[in-house]
Parts: sequence; C-alpha cells; structure tokens
Amino acid sequence: MGTPHARKGNTRQRIQDVALELFAEQGYEKTSLREIAERLDVTKAALYYHFKTKEDIVISLFQDLARPIDELIEWAAAQPRTLETKHEVLRRYSEALRSAEPLFRFMQENQATVRDLSIGETFKQRMLRLTGLLREPEAQLTDQVRCITAIFSMHAGLFAMQNVEGDPEDKRKAVLEVATELITAAQPPGLG
Repeated sequence: MGTPHARKGNTRQRIQDVALELFAEQGYEKTSLREIAERLDVTKAALYYHFKTKEDIVISLFQDLARPIDELIEWAAAQPRTLETKHEVLRRYSEALRSAEPLFRFMQENQATVRDLSIGETFKQRMLRLTGLLREPEAQLTDQVRCITAIFSMHAGLFAMQNVEGDPEDKRKAVLEVATELITAAQPPGLG
C-alpha cells in the first residue's frame, strides 16, 4: 500500500484502505471505527453511512477481492482444459493478487478473525474451485500436488518474497514463472 489512500476513488474504497492500514499497524481487534474515521478525517456518522461495523469493512474487502476471482473461475470453466488456458488462468490470477496483497497480509496476521467471520471458508471454496480447473482428477498424485502448489506458491510469493531483494514486479513475474512451470510439468500428455 505504501501511501495513505493509495487507491484513489470513492469514500468506500478509502475507508477500506485506511482500515487495512490500521489493522496492519495495530491489529484488527485493537482498531476501532472511531480511529478509522479519525484517520480519514470524517465523522463517525459518515463512516456509518458506508459500514456499520469493522466486520462489514472486512467482508466488503473480501467481496471486492472475490469478484475478479469469481469472474476468472467462470471464464476458465467455459474454456477448453488446455495448457494454454491454464497458463492464462495463472496469469490472470497473478494480476488479481497484485491488488489483493494488503488483504492477504490481513488474512495472514488475523487468521482467527478470518475464521470467525466465515470468510475463510468461502475463500477456501474459491481456491478449491480454482485448483480444480488447473488439475486433472485422473492425474498422478504428484501432478495434482504440482497444480495445487502452483496456486499456493502465488499466495506464498506475496509474503516470502518480501525478504528477497529486487523489484516487486520482477518478483511477481518470477513467482508466476515458477507456477507456470509447475502447471506445465503437471499437464497430462495429449491434453495440449
């Protein structure tokens, strides 16, 4: 995120961004709606117009993250199960993750909250659908592991690569390359 209010745009997005900043700085439990309103320099009533609770803010963030993933799953389900399609799924997923990095950090640091809000379960269901579009059910176990690992390497890349020197975009491309290699290695002969 870097700068406050990095996403320009509407108040709803600004509230989400500032809430994520505060959650990262001091933790979800210790952050109040009042503090979010103060950081935004708006009244609590103005904040209430968009979100009644902190939970509403987090759920809205997950819904916003889920939209491009749902669109990707829907698109991929309508495509032939070729290697080219699978490469495109990974490329598009990498793009979707780029804007979701602060939310993934929140999930990592607030796992109990994510579980309590049941958003963790819906996110898990999306990941199962996404990996299901990449792996072949009849494939050898090692190839199924490659496909699942490809997706999770992209998630891990958001965190693990923070401690690796280099340009963030170059690191994202390197993670995508590794995920693509895993999917390519797992593709059964004859499924192009």
